Amino acid sequence: MASPAVGSGEALSQEAARAWIERWDSQQQGYLPDREQRFTALIDALEDAVGRPDPLVLDLGCGPGSLGVRLLARLPKATVVGIDADPLTLTLGRAAFQDVAGLRFVDADLRVAGWSDRLGLVRRADAVVSTTALHWLTQDALVATYTEAASLLVPGGVLLDGDHMREDDTAPTLIRLGRAMTARREQRHFSADRAETWENWWAAVAADPDLAALNAERDARDVAAEHHGSPAGLLSVQTRALQAAGFAEVGILWQHGYNRLLCGVMPAVLPAQPSGAL
Repeated sequence: MASPAVGSGEALSQEAARAWIERWDSQQQGYLPDREQRFTALIDALEDAVGRPDPLVLDLGCGPGSLGVRLLARLPKATVVGIDADPLTLTLGRAAFQDVAGLRFVDADLRVAGWSDRLGLVRRADAVVSTTALHWLTQDALVATYTEAASLLVPGGVLLDGDHMREDDTAPTLIRLGRAMTARREQRHFSADRAETWENWWAAVAADPDLAALNAERDARDVAAEHHGSPAGLLSVQTRALQAAGFAEVGILWQHGYNRLLCGVMPAVLPAQPSGAL
Protein backbone atom coordinates (compact mmCIF):
# COMPACT_ATOMS: atom_id res chain seq x y z
CA MET A 1 0.00 0.00 0.00
CA ALA A 2 1.33 3.44 -0.91
CA SER A 3 2.45 5.75 1.87
CA PRO A 4 0.17 8.70 2.62
CA ALA A 5 1.14 12.00 1.08
CA VAL A 6 3.16 14.28 3.33
CA GLY A 7 0.82 16.69 5.06
CA SER A 8 -2.32 14.78 4.08
CA GLY A 9 -3.25 14.07 7.68
CA GLU A 10 -3.60 10.34 7.00
CA ALA A 11 -0.71 9.56 9.35
CA LEU A 12 -2.01 11.86 12.09
CA SER A 13 -2.17 10.01 15.39
CA GLN A 14 -5.14 10.18 17.72
CA GLU A 15 -2.90 11.72 20.37
CA ALA A 16 -1.69 14.46 18.03
CA ALA A 17 -5.22 15.21 16.81
CA ARG A 18 -6.52 15.49 20.36
CA ALA A 19 -3.68 17.85 21.25
CA TRP A 20 -4.62 20.10 18.35
CA ILE A 21 -8.30 20.04 19.36
CA GLU A 22 -7.39 20.84 22.96
CA ARG A 23 -5.59 23.93 21.65
CA TRP A 24 -8.61 24.69 19.42
CA ASP A 25 -10.99 24.52 22.37
CA SER A 26 -8.69 26.71 24.45
CA GLN A 27 -8.48 29.49 21.87
CA GLN A 28 -12.23 29.33 21.26
CA GLN A 29 -12.78 29.67 25.00
CA GLY A 30 -10.71 32.85 24.90
CA TYR A 31 -13.25 34.52 22.62
CA LEU A 32 -16.23 32.80 24.25
CA PRO A 33 -15.71 32.51 28.03
CA ASP A 34 -19.27 31.15 28.24
CA ARG A 35 -18.64 28.51 25.58
CA GLU A 36 -19.08 25.54 27.89
CA GLN A 37 -22.21 27.09 29.41
CA ARG A 38 -23.65 27.56 25.92
CA PHE A 39 -22.83 23.94 25.04
CA THR A 40 -24.62 22.86 28.21
CA ALA A 41 -27.64 25.08 27.51
CA LEU A 42 -27.90 23.76 23.95
CA ILE A 43 -27.71 20.12 25.04
CA ASP A 44 -30.23 20.77 27.84
CA ALA A 45 -32.68 22.21 25.31
CA LEU A 46 -32.05 19.40 22.83
CA GLU A 47 -32.56 16.67 25.43
CA ASP A 48 -35.89 18.12 26.50
CA ALA A 49 -37.00 18.81 22.92
CA VAL A 50 -36.34 15.41 21.35
CA GLY A 51 -37.82 13.31 24.15
CA ARG A 52 -35.90 10.15 23.26
CA PRO A 53 -32.55 8.68 24.34
CA ASP A 54 -31.35 7.94 20.79
CA PRO A 55 -31.92 11.06 18.70
CA LEU A 56 -30.43 11.66 15.27
CA VAL A 57 -28.69 15.04 15.38
CA LEU A 58 -27.10 16.99 12.51
CA ASP A 59 -24.27 19.36 13.48
CA LEU A 60 -23.84 22.10 10.85
CA GLY A 61 -20.34 23.52 10.54
CA CYS A 62 -19.11 21.00 13.10
CA GLY A 63 -15.39 21.79 12.89
CA PRO A 64 -13.42 19.14 14.82
CA GLY A 65 -16.53 17.88 16.64
CA SER A 66 -16.35 19.78 19.93
CA LEU A 67 -20.13 19.96 20.29
CA GLY A 68 -20.75 16.42 19.05
CA VAL A 69 -18.53 14.73 21.63
CA ARG A 70 -20.12 16.72 24.45
CA LEU A 71 -23.60 15.83 23.22
CA LEU A 72 -22.71 12.13 23.07
CA ALA A 73 -21.25 12.25 26.57
CA ARG A 74 -24.75 13.26 27.73
CA LEU A 75 -26.72 11.09 25.29
CA PRO A 76 -24.51 8.10 24.45
CA LYS A 77 -27.23 6.38 22.38
CA ALA A 78 -27.54 9.39 20.05
CA THR A 79 -26.18 9.56 16.51
CA VAL A 80 -24.43 12.81 15.60
CA VAL A 81 -23.59 13.60 11.98
CA GLY A 82 -21.03 16.40 11.81
CA ILE A 83 -21.07 18.38 8.56
CA ASP A 84 -18.30 20.71 7.42
CA ALA A 85 -16.33 21.70 4.32
CA ASP A 86 -13.04 22.29 6.14
CA PRO A 87 -10.80 19.29 5.40
CA LEU A 88 -8.39 20.14 8.20
CA THR A 89 -10.82 20.30 11.11
CA LEU A 90 -12.72 17.28 9.75
CA THR A 91 -9.50 15.25 9.69
CA LEU A 92 -8.64 16.32 13.24
CA GLY A 93 -12.10 15.26 14.42
CA ARG A 94 -12.01 11.90 12.64
CA ALA A 95 -8.56 11.10 14.05
CA ALA A 96 -9.23 12.35 17.58
CA PHE A 97 -12.68 10.81 18.05
CA GLN A 98 -12.36 7.63 16.00
CA ASP A 99 -13.42 5.59 19.03
CA VAL A 100 -16.47 7.71 19.90
CA ALA A 101 -19.51 5.61 19.05
CA GLY A 102 -22.34 7.44 17.35
CA LEU A 103 -20.20 10.23 15.85
CA ARG A 104 -19.44 10.49 12.15
CA PHE A 105 -18.22 13.31 9.94
CA VAL A 106 -19.36 14.25 6.44
CA ASP A 107 -17.45 16.50 4.06
CA ALA A 108 -20.15 18.77 2.59
CA ASP A 109 -20.34 22.49 1.82
CA LEU A 110 -23.38 24.26 3.27
CA ARG A 111 -22.99 26.95 0.61
CA VAL A 112 -23.87 24.42 -2.11
CA ALA A 113 -27.51 23.40 -2.49
CA GLY A 114 -28.09 19.68 -2.02
CA TRP A 115 -25.45 19.23 0.70
CA SER A 116 -27.89 16.99 2.56
CA ASP A 117 -27.71 14.41 -0.26
CA ARG A 118 -24.24 13.48 1.04
CA LEU A 119 -25.45 12.58 4.53
CA GLY A 120 -26.89 9.14 3.77
CA LEU A 121 -29.82 9.61 6.13
CA VAL A 122 -32.37 6.80 6.45
CA ARG A 123 -34.81 8.81 8.55
CA ARG A 124 -35.55 12.38 9.48
CA ALA A 125 -33.37 14.08 12.06
CA ASP A 126 -34.73 14.93 15.50
CA ALA A 127 -32.60 18.06 15.79
CA VAL A 128 -30.18 20.25 13.87
CA VAL A 129 -27.52 22.06 15.87
CA SER A 130 -24.67 24.46 15.22
CA THR A 131 -22.21 26.52 17.26
CA THR A 132 -20.06 29.47 16.16
CA ALA A 133 -20.33 28.48 12.52
CA LEU A 134 -23.22 29.95 10.54
CA HIS A 135 -22.41 33.66 10.96
CA TRP A 136 -19.98 33.38 8.02
CA LEU A 137 -22.65 32.38 5.49
CA THR A 138 -24.08 35.01 3.18
CA GLN A 139 -27.67 36.00 3.90
CA ASP A 140 -29.00 34.03 0.93
CA ALA A 141 -26.90 30.98 1.84
CA LEU A 142 -28.18 31.14 5.41
CA VAL A 143 -31.82 31.02 4.30
CA ALA A 144 -31.03 28.18 1.87
CA THR A 145 -29.18 26.23 4.59
CA TYR A 146 -32.01 26.62 7.10
CA THR A 147 -34.57 25.65 4.44
CA GLU A 148 -32.65 22.49 3.54
CA ALA A 149 -32.16 21.68 7.23
CA ALA A 150 -35.88 22.13 7.88
CA SER A 151 -36.67 19.58 5.16
CA LEU A 152 -34.70 16.99 7.12
CA LEU A 153 -36.42 17.43 10.49
CA VAL A 154 -39.22 15.45 12.09
CA PRO A 155 -42.50 17.23 12.93
CA GLY A 156 -41.81 19.39 15.97
CA GLY A 157 -38.05 19.00 15.46
CA VAL A 158 -35.74 21.78 16.58
CA LEU A 159 -32.85 23.75 15.21
CA LEU A 160 -30.50 25.15 17.87
CA ASP A 161 -27.84 27.65 16.84
CA GLY A 162 -25.34 29.04 19.34
CA ASP A 163 -23.36 31.95 17.96
CA HIS A 164 -22.43 35.60 18.24
CA MET A 165 -25.52 37.43 16.95
CA ARG A 166 -25.37 41.22 16.95
CA GLU A 167 -28.23 43.66 17.18
CA ASP A 168 -29.03 45.26 13.84
CA ASP A 169 -28.26 48.81 12.79
CA THR A 170 -31.52 50.21 14.15
CA ALA A 171 -30.18 49.78 17.71
CA PRO A 172 -26.90 51.76 17.72
CA THR A 173 -26.59 52.02 21.50
CA LEU A 174 -27.11 48.29 21.96
CA ILE A 175 -24.52 47.63 19.25
CA ARG A 176 -21.99 49.89 20.98
CA LEU A 177 -22.58 48.39 24.40
CA GLY A 178 -22.46 44.83 23.07
CA ARG A 179 -19.17 45.46 21.31
CA ALA A 180 -17.71 47.09 24.41
CA MET A 181 -18.73 44.15 26.60
CA THR A 182 -17.21 41.67 24.18
CA ALA A 183 -13.98 43.66 23.82
CA ARG A 184 -13.53 43.96 27.59
CA ARG A 185 -14.06 40.25 28.15
CA GLU A 186 -11.56 39.32 25.45
CA GLN A 187 -9.06 41.85 26.81
CA ARG A 188 -9.31 40.36 30.30
CA HIS A 189 -8.77 36.88 28.96
CA PHE A 190 -5.98 37.45 26.47
CA SER A 191 -4.09 40.04 28.55
CA ALA A 192 -3.69 37.32 31.18
CA ASP A 193 -1.91 35.22 28.52
CA ARG A 194 -4.26 32.34 29.16
CA ALA A 195 -5.29 31.56 25.62
CA GLU A 196 -3.92 31.15 22.13
CA THR A 197 -5.56 33.45 19.59
CA TRP A 198 -7.43 32.31 16.47
CA GLU A 199 -4.66 33.73 14.27
CA ASN A 200 -1.89 32.04 16.27
CA TRP A 201 -3.66 28.66 16.17
CA TRP A 202 -3.91 28.77 12.37
CA ALA A 203 -0.30 29.99 12.08
CA ALA A 204 0.80 26.96 14.12
CA VAL A 205 -1.25 24.67 11.86
CA ALA A 206 0.37 26.20 8.77
CA ALA A 207 3.81 25.51 10.24
CA ASP A 208 3.11 21.82 10.91
CA PRO A 209 4.29 19.67 7.97
CA ASP A 210 1.85 16.90 8.94
CA LEU A 211 -1.02 19.29 8.21
CA ALA A 212 0.43 21.13 5.21
CA ALA A 213 -1.62 19.42 2.48
CA LEU A 214 -4.83 19.75 4.46
CA ASN A 215 -4.16 23.43 5.07
CA ALA A 216 -3.52 23.95 1.36
CA GLU A 217 -6.76 22.15 0.51
CA ARG A 218 -8.61 24.36 2.99
CA ASP A 219 -7.22 27.45 1.27
CA ALA A 220 -8.17 26.04 -2.15
CA ARG A 221 -11.76 25.48 -1.01
CA ASP A 222 -11.92 29.05 0.30
CA VAL A 223 -13.94 27.87 3.28
CA ALA A 224 -13.29 31.08 5.25
CA ALA A 225 -14.05 33.47 2.39
CA GLU A 226 -17.04 35.09 4.08
CA HIS A 227 -15.97 34.55 7.68
CA HIS A 228 -16.31 38.16 8.79
CA GLY A 229 -18.81 40.90 8.04
CA SER A 230 -21.72 38.84 6.72
CA PRO A 231 -25.25 40.01 7.57
CA ALA A 232 -25.75 36.48 8.93
CA GLY A 233 -24.07 37.76 12.08
CA LEU A 234 -27.17 39.83 12.86
CA LEU A 235 -29.83 38.43 15.17
CA SER A 236 -32.62 39.87 13.00
CA VAL A 237 -31.22 38.16 9.88
CA GLN A 238 -30.93 34.84 11.69
CA THR A 239 -34.49 35.11 13.00
CA ARG A 240 -35.97 36.00 9.63
CA ALA A 241 -34.02 33.19 7.94
CA LEU A 242 -35.53 30.62 10.31
CA GLN A 243 -39.01 32.02 9.75
CA ALA A 244 -38.52 31.98 5.98
CA ALA A 245 -37.40 28.35 6.21
CA GLY A 246 -40.72 27.36 7.77
CA PHE A 247 -39.96 27.18 11.48
CA ALA A 248 -43.17 27.86 13.40
CA GLU A 249 -41.59 29.20 16.59
CA VAL A 250 -38.37 31.20 16.72
CA GLY A 251 -36.75 32.70 19.81
CA ILE A 252 -33.73 33.02 22.09
CA LEU A 253 -33.37 30.39 24.82
CA TRP A 254 -30.12 31.61 26.41
CA GLN A 255 -27.77 34.56 26.03
CA HIS A 256 -24.89 36.53 27.48
CA GLY A 257 -24.37 39.73 25.55
CA TYR A 258 -24.01 38.84 21.87
CA ASN A 259 -23.46 35.19 22.75
CA ARG A 260 -26.87 33.66 22.09
CA LEU A 261 -28.66 30.36 21.65
CA LEU A 262 -31.38 30.73 19.04
CA CYS A 263 -34.05 28.07 18.59
CA GLY A 264 -36.40 27.28 15.75
CA VAL A 265 -39.22 24.73 16.17
CA MET A 266 -40.80 22.96 13.22
CA PRO A 267 -44.60 22.73 12.95
CA ALA A 268 -46.17 19.66 14.55
CA VAL A 269 -47.59 18.80 11.13
CA LEU A 270 -45.17 19.18 8.24
CA PRO A 271 -46.18 20.28 4.72
CA ALA A 272 -46.44 17.55 2.12
CA GLN A 273 -43.08 16.39 0.71
CA PRO A 274 -42.39 15.37 -2.90
CA SER A 275 -42.45 11.64 -3.56
CA GLY A 276 -39.20 10.00 -2.45
CA ALA A 277 -38.35 12.69 0.12
CA LEU A 278 -37.35 11.73 3.68
